[in-house]
Amino acid sequence: MSKLIEDPYGVPRIVSILSSLLQRVADRNDATRPGLLRPTTACSAFQGLSKPSISVRGYLERIFRYANCSPSCYVVAYIYLDRFLHRNPAVSIDSFNVHRFIITSVLAAVKFMDDIYYNNTYFAKVGGISLMEMNYLEVDFLFGVGFELNVTPVTFNSYCSILQKEIYASDLSQAPPRAILCSLSEDEPSSCQQQQQQTQQLAVREVFGT
Repeated sequence: MSKLIEDPYGVPRIVSILSSLLQRVADRNDATRPGLLRPTTACSAFQGLSKPSISVRGYLERIFRYANCSPSCYVVAYIYLDRFLHRNPAVSIDSFNVHRFIITSVLAAVKFMDDIYYNNTYFAKVGGISLMEMNYLEVDFLFGVGFELNVTPVTFNSYCSILQKEIYASDLSQAPPRAILCSLSEDEPSSCQQQQQQTQQLAVREVFGT
């Protein structure tokens, strides 16, 4: 799994994992849209007129290098994106909107997660958009997630488990750990519950490369 270790520039594993996942989703949705027609749905705030020349990975690495976000912000940004898409089923990630979704979700995550962060003017420059558009996208995104920004440790760890699968998908020679299934009441002590927690902790270490 050497290809999943940080690159010489110190880009963390989570950036590579998230970029791979979002690129695959965008490519899949592009393929299902004949002629790459841009939808005229509620996602129009994020929809660009053309596909940016920078790749999803290059864009996320640019954000990492210049925005100085903590690695955890990228997991939270992914959680916010998932919440947005669940609350707005007519919206889908594609090559015309993925970059705007990325910069906006990271902006929302860093404000929630980090004590010190750059302002919207700086993020707009990093993202290659105007301040007016950055502000508009932020407001649209917050309404899109219903201002549901809190992320519990359980939710955070569960999404790390999802991202962990991306690691194993990138290295088919290593099989992921078996899922642990059990059905117990919250009051009932269980070694199974402890195993679930250990598995999630392993996922966090895998995602952050620790």
